[in-house]
Amino acid sequence: MPNDPSETTRTGGDGPSAVFAKLAEMVYNGDDFAQVYQAICDAAATLVPGCAHASLMLKENDRHVTVAASDDIAAQVDSLERAEQEGPCLDAIENDAPQVETELAHSTQWPRLARRAIAETPVRGAAGFRLMIRGRKVGALNLFSDNPGEFTDKSIDQAILITAFAAVTLTALHEHQEAQTLREGLASNREIGKAIGLLMAFHDISEGRAFDLLRTTSQDMNIKLTGVAREVIAHHNSKFD
Repeated sequence: MPNDPSETTRTGGDGPSAVFAKLAEMVYNGDDFAQVYQAICDAAATLVPGCAHASLMLKENDRHVTVAASDDIAAQVDSLERAEQEGPCLDAIENDAPQVETELAHSTQWPRLARRAIAETPVRGAAGFRLMIRGRKVGALNLFSDNPGEFTDKSIDQAILITAFAAVTLTALHEHQEAQTLREGLASNREIGKAIGLLMAFHDISEGRAFDLLRTTSQDMNIKLTGVAREVIAHHNSKFD
């Protein structure tokens, strides 16, 4: 049944504010994209009136990939869209306006998809909403109803809100992970620099020679350069503990 109250436990609350707070917490904690993708789909299936299934499809080069779905039915309809090369989800990625078909049985926009969805799934209505990140068209939030006519103006408004918040959430997660990568890179550089300094001091060699020793050891032992640097530092520290 769409919008079963028990489903709210998947996103940790019973309304939009609780769901959005949970997504924000995920970004703050540095959770990975898969978790956030899944939370977005669960939120849509929980909060959008008439929505029984939801998925998130992203465009990767020339391919369209379902990165999360509230259930197997949503993923199946995505697969049908890719197979038939038509549907609201594919169209939503390229268009500003929401792509909505409240009754697939009467669809003239996507007749092949409609025919297969009705024959192979319980889905009777479908909608797609474009997801923009940093000004780029990256994918679509896809919603499906099990009964014709269930998607209303209120449904569309709520879906637009969730899609907009999803874009903000994913942008923040991108920036968070980029910052984390930068911090890790700086830490790694410091370790390499410290290891080079130790080799120079204890072996009376030049900076270039010290770096060559690290690099050669890295290649010979098939260990990352940062790993070799850490071993050099750990060995030095153990001598003075």
